[in-house]
Amino acid sequence: MSLRVIKPGLLTSIQDLGRKGFQKHGVIVSGAMDAYSLRIANLLVGNTDHEAVLEMTLMGPKLKIEKDCLIAITGGNLSPAIDGEPVPMWKPVFVKKGCTIKFGPCKSGCRAYLSVAGGYAIPEVMNSKSTYLRGELGGYKGRALQADDVISFNEQSHHQSPLSKKEVTESFALANWSVNYKKFLPLSESPIIRVTKGSQFEYFTESSKNECAKMPFTVSNQSDRMGYRLSGPALKLTHKHELLSEAVSNGSIQVTPDGNPIILLADRQTTGGYPKIAQVITADLPLIAQVKPGQSIRFSFVTLEDAESLYLQKERQLKELKSAVSLAFKNK
Repeated sequence: MSLRVIKPGLLTSIQDLGRKGFQKHGVIVSGAMDAYSLRIANLLVGNTDHEAVLEMTLMGPKLKIEKDCLIAITGGNLSPAIDGEPVPMWKPVFVKKGCTIKFGPCKSGCRAYLSVAGGYAIPEVMNSKSTYLRGELGGYKGRALQADDVISFNEQSHHQSPLSKKEVTESFALANWSVNYKKFLPLSESPIIRVTKGSQFEYFTESSKNECAKMPFTVSNQSDRMGYRLSGPALKLTHKHELLSEAVSNGSIQVTPDGNPIILLADRQTTGGYPKIAQVITADLPLIAQVKPGQSIRFSFVTLEDAESLYLQKERQLKELKSAVSLAFKNK
């Protein structure tokens, strides 16, 4: 036994980078809502960046650690504490057997990620450990975690840990360095989300195009991992179009007949028939994942070339971070 769930929190599930390559068979991708936070959480404990972690939403769980382990917590700040003592995020943390990790009030963001060195011992389904909740597929028994669930850890290589057991005199020990997360996850109360024009952008009226680019939208309470419903100015078509269903992707912004947009996210369907006014760029998908219901967002249109450049910039930064973390491990 390695980790026991005492309280599951609002929504805690096993997620990795998704179940890719099966959409043609109608199987959705799922995976982490905030892929950058997941990847960094894994880098901090010496895992490959696609290893599965715990994704926790708004109100995190209470967990009993039943085996010495190296962990990292990234993403939104859900006030993590070990045995009642606040624990810093975005750095490796060595936790002793018998400790309790508890999450409290949500201070910023919406979703936090908990990685463990070696990864969670969860079987893969279609090449992924991700949980698809509606389909009861993958993850831990195809569902969100519940009280008394027990999840084992895979074995950790000795060279992975930047901390040694002899340094741990209390419940946990911290590395003397951390990640500058703001370059990957610049959280704000009213984020500006960069988008490119959608497949049916030209189908919308000029006033709707302008409002989409300038007016704020509020994330509805009717939002989940499948998509965020937005309320704001009604976006209208120039005239009714009969559309065939076509493939949708993470960040596709569809507009329903009532004029309200929906941002499709990790648990999105494989195809959709509503017109798409815009597409969230890959580099800004983590920002959307960290927006809470009730928050407002604005869209800023960029070119496809800009979107590609921003994506490559983030990937270079992640590569540099991986090198820096590896060096820190060697110089422990």
